[in-house]
Amino acid sequence: MLRIYLPIAFAALFILWILFRLIVKRDLKKHLNTVYLGLFFGVVWAVIYFFVFTPAPVEAAEKVDRTKELKKQIELILADKKAVVGISISGENGNDTLSINGNMHCPTQSAYKMHIGLAMLDKIDRGEFSLNQKIKISKEDLPVDAYWNPLGKDFPDGGDLTVAQLIQYCISHSDNTACDTLIGMVGSPKDVESYFKKNNIQDLQFAYNERTMQSKWENMFQNWITPNAAVQTLRWFYENKNVLLAPSSYNFFWQTMKETSTGVKRLKGLLPEGTVVAHKTGTSGTTDAGLTSATNDWGVVFLPNGHYFIISVLVTNSYESDETNERIIAEVCKAAYDFFLG
Repeated sequence: MLRIYLPIAFAALFILWILFRLIVKRDLKKHLNTVYLGLFFGVVWAVIYFFVFTPAPVEAAEKVDRTKELKKQIELILADKKAVVGISISGENGNDTLSINGNMHCPTQSAYKMHIGLAMLDKIDRGEFSLNQKIKISKEDLPVDAYWNPLGKDFPDGGDLTVAQLIQYCISHSDNTACDTLIGMVGSPKDVESYFKKNNIQDLQFAYNERTMQSKWENMFQNWITPNAAVQTLRWFYENKNVLLAPSSYNFFWQTMKETSTGVKRLKGLLPEGTVVAHKTGTSGTTDAGLTSATNDWGVVFLPNGHYFIISVLVTNSYESDETNERIIAEVCKAAYDFFLG
């Protein structure tokens, strides 16, 4: 607002000064050089303001219309689905944003492992740990007969793993043992939550580690985030304007996110082959009544033109099949991809 009102104020003062010299002092002719100089700078400012600060009305209107069209496309994707879906999408620097149920509390399931990794990297940047530091994982730490156990499959008897390996297993492979080990090193789930709230990312809650969260169905709802807060987290740590991550941690984290092996049919599902997506997934089980409470994916999608967009799609309260839940995420992401590339 100042860029509008300050020039107007200076112009008003300049006119008052001219009137004062013309009517009261009657010596305006002695100050003609000053008048010409003032008019010159006034014209220069007007030209700069018009071409630099004034948005093109047609272009701005077109952007609004295109964003509305994208939202309509997404609403059509969701129209016949027996699910509640939270969506948040943002272009670079927060441009072209839209959300559907963007402030809804959605269970994170394993998607919060991204946050665990970030909180751990903050500890590393503060010198409390190092990526090369070895951490002992015993056989007793590993789950028995677990459906998902990538670390246990690679190290069935346990072993000494670096912190870097634990973060990679936690994020890229969504391993629960690695996740809970890192939570213990950070302190607790609440300490992870506090780290983000301290950095003004407020709309999230982490109450349980993986083992406790998976012990009771209702526990998952105590680990939640809003779709908008998921996108906010991704933006702040990707743009890194406040240097939330040191350069080495930044590069390590985003490479780890790009190496995510889960959810290939979600955000990446309908994108052109080879599209780079740095993302994290989360998935709940399904009740006997056919209710799935969490099929999630959020991340940064990199476009072939060198730009990117940030997206979170969280499917909850769904009576659709697992395939349909993943297809919802894929179709929403493809619509956004076409929008930002167009």
